[in-house]
Order: sequence, then C-alpha cells, then structure tokens
Amino acid sequence: MAGSGSSMLYSFLMFIVILSLQQMYRGKLASTELFTILGGFISSLIFLVSLTFIGNFQETSGMKTGWGAVIVAELIALIAASTVHRVCITTCFLFSAGLLYEVNKLSGMMIARSESKTKRH
Repeated sequence: MAGSGSSMLYSFLMFIVILSLQQMYRGKLASTELFTILGGFISSLIFLVSLTFIGNFQETSGMKTGWGAVIVAELIALIAASTVHRVCITTCFLFSAGLLYEVNKLSGMMIARSESKTKRH
C-alpha cells in the first residue's frame, strides 16, 4: 500500500494534470450539454484528488482530518468548474457528493477489514 507521502505527491500531480487539461479544453467542454456535464465530472475528479492531497497532508503533519478538508476540496473543485460553465458547478457538486459517498463507504470497509485483522491476532 502507498504511504501518505507518495500518495500526496501523486494526488498533487494528478490535480495539476486534470486542472491543466480542463483549462485547455474549457471551450470544448462548454460547447454542448453533454460536454458541460462531462466538465462537471472532470471537476469532481479535481475534488477527489484534492481531498486525497489535503487528507494526506493533514495525516503527515499530525492534524485530525474531518469535514474541513471536504469543504476546502469542494470549494477548489467548484471554483475550477466555474471557469468552464455555470452548469458545471451544479454537476460538479452532484458528482462530488456521489464520489464522497463512495469514498466514505470504501473507507468504512477498509476500517472494518483492518479491525477484523487486529482482533484475530
């Protein structure tokens, strides 16, 4: 499993790549309804990688992670979405809520798995 430092570096690099590509193609993303929805999804990926970066940064510096990281990551993604189109803001928020639900569910499964391993030994 990747450590916090390498995961933080990879998520930062993915953030830069996704944001750069989104800004390069923002004219295309704003051209049709389907591409506008795609722009919102791409912005929700920005939410995911920035949430990963913030969470890993807080973990390496010894701070407690919480809803503050989610709010900051969502604001970053919504600002990035607003540079493409107004509708991208709404679709980004909806896709980010879905991604947050799935990440929370995955986190719960991983915690349950690690607790069952510690109980066996």
